[in-house]
Parts: sequence; structure tokens; C-alpha cells
Amino acid sequence: MVQVFALVVAALALAGGAGAADGPVRIVALGDSLTAGLGLPANAAFPARLEQALRAKGMAVEISNGGVSGDTAVGGLARLDWSVPEGTEAVIVELGANDTLRGIDPKVTRQALEEIVRRLRGRGITVLLAGMRAAPNLGPDYARDFEAIYSDLAARNDLLLYPFFLDGVATDAKLNQHDGLHPTAAGVDAIVARILPKAEELVARAREKRGM
Repeated sequence: MVQVFALVVAALALAGGAGAADGPVRIVALGDSLTAGLGLPANAAFPARLEQALRAKGMAVEISNGGVSGDTAVGGLARLDWSVPEGTEAVIVELGANDTLRGIDPKVTRQALEEIVRRLRGRGITVLLAGMRAAPNLGPDYARDFEAIYSDLAARNDLLLYPFFLDGVATDAKLNQHDGLHPTAAGVDAIVARILPKAEELVARAREKRGM
């Protein structure tokens, strides 16, 4: 009887472990209004549309919308612990647009993003860093210092990098709302289509960590 009980317990433990290993990868999209989906219904925002695209590829994922309109890199850092709850396996970091719109010193943005990355990696969380371009009116020196943040952080920390979150969308009026800053639903879909290969890599890396 004792042996039978032990076998049952072992089988249940193995079943529970297999379930966890096969469960959806839990992802948080940490960002500003571009992630939050300002001006769009929740199901048209970037996290929801990316989740749908990954599932269509056969990938089991759950993506939480951790976007807060108006947030800077410092703001994202301040709320990091409650925006990225325990159990999160991967994070897409999309911050910096409001920093450049406000002309915040790139050193401040860099320090905040560095700390975000350090904390996430310390928790064993896989990171995809989405870059941003500087506002053109701030001049070439600012643009150089600001835009280098993302490639530098990615290279030093072995992060996945998507160089420009609004690639293919930023200059297309048909893909932006009337403010010229925030993508329409079609614009979000264009972002998702372009970032999808990197998101697939993110999911693959997170799954690999489960087996470590």
C-alpha cells in the first residue's frame, strides 16, 4: 500500500511539472501609451494583437498590458515591481518615447533602462528591448546619445533588440491617429507584423529557461 501511494504521488508530481512546462509563456509588455493603446479599444492594443499573432503561430502565450500613457523610462522603473508580477517569464520593454518628446537627458533615460534590465535579468526574466528614435528637433548630438542607449544595453546584456518600435509606421499618416504620434489599429497590426520574429525568439528563449 505504501509503495502504491508513493507511485501515485510521484505520478501527480510529474503531471504537475509537465503542466507547468507546457503552459503558456507569461509575458508583460512594459511601456507607455504606444503599448497601452491610447485611443484604441483594449483588444486592438499592441499586447492583445501580438498575443493573437503568436497564438496563430501555434505559440501558447499570455501577454499582459503593462503600458501607462505618459510614462518615461524613470516612470517605468518606479512601477516595475507591481507591473511585472511574480511568475512573469518574459518582458517587452518599450520605453523612451516620452523621454525624447520632453527632451530628458539621455543619461537619465539610460540609467533607468539599465536598472530595469538589471532587475528583470536578476529575476531570470527574458527581455526584448524595443528601441525608439529621438525627436528630430533635439539635434544630432542628442539623437546620437539617445538612440545608442538601446543597442548598447542589448549588446552588453545579451538582450533581444527590436531597434525601432515604430518602424514602418512613424512616417505613414495612414497608420497614425490624428495626433500623428499614436498608431491606429492598422498601425498596431503593422508593428506586430514587423516585431513578430523577435517576439517568437523571446518566447523560445523563455521556454528554454524552463528546462534549465
